[in-house]
Amino acid sequence: MSVKDSVAALVQPIIEGLGYELVEVTYKKQHDAMHLTIFIDSDKAGGVSLDDTEIVANAIDAPIDELDPTQGEPYVLNVSSPGLDRPLKTEKDYLKKVGTEVELSLYKSIDGEKKFVGTLSSYNEGKVVLLTEKGEITVETKDIALAKPYIRF
Repeated sequence: MSVKDSVAALVQPIIEGLGYELVEVTYKKQHDAMHLTIFIDSDKAGGVSLDDTEIVANAIDAPIDELDPTQGEPYVLNVSSPGLDRPLKTEKDYLKKVGTEVELSLYKSIDGEKKFVGTLSSYNEGKVVLLTEKGEITVETKDIALAKPYIRF
């Protein structure tokens, strides 16, 4: 089992027990060191705070050390929020964003366009309905290269 998979299996119940959601685990080289990053999210107003990341880091540090997923190789442990522009990947992600503006980038074009911004009208059985300025489009999630909240500046 990969480092990412073994760590995800270990920490998911711990994180959920604390009232957070495990979004993703990454293990990659950054700035000349290996970084094991645990991305968490929360349904609470304001999202994930620095205090939240500290609570999770303290709860998972010892279990990860005991697991030793890197077989003694050094790494930096990070716990982070996925950010405001967190990509939508799961059914739960899409359902949470119904009624909000999202940006879709597609693998293949629809009417000559691969990028769309609009209100996520619905998500059902792997299909996304988006209300755009040009009208409604329906896209299967398998055809979406990237879906993320649209942030207006």
